[in-house]
Amino acid sequence: MDATDSTSATDTTNETTAATDDKAPPPQVWPSLRARDARALIRFLVEAFGFEETVVYGEGDRVDHAQLDWPPGGGIMLGSVPEEGAADHVALVPGTFGGYVVTDEPDALYARARAAGAEIIMELTDTDYGSRDFAARDPEGNRWFFGTYRGAPRK
Repeated sequence: MDATDSTSATDTTNETTAATDDKAPPPQVWPSLRARDARALIRFLVEAFGFEETVVYGEGDRVDHAQLDWPPGGGIMLGSVPEEGAADHVALVPGTFGGYVVTDEPDALYARARAAGAEIIMELTDTDYGSRDFAARDPEGNRWFFGTYRGAPRK
């Protein structure tokens, strides 16, 4: 997208935001993931991507439950992989999560993620539907996609 196209992408994003803001309920769907080193992953997600640590339950290196909020809305939950042989009712494999996170400032977030050592797996790109996106992999192998696309307006 060249400089002349950026206005239309911004206008589309703002229209979509306005269409969803007054109809969207508080977050009720929470993507969840597991980590081999949950405390290190939490530090990384806060430093590299800007999540906010809301709660972390567990002792020592173990994290039984953590909630990280995304400042504009929503968030994720995560925890440590149970010790071998322990019952695992969640059974999520570390490194298999993938999620899309909306940001109004993809260029600044890209720079922040790169500076914090995130592995960039897709460089900043402008899509044909008006989003500006990039993707990174965290130290556990999870894939994070960030962009300006807010989804279609709710009916």
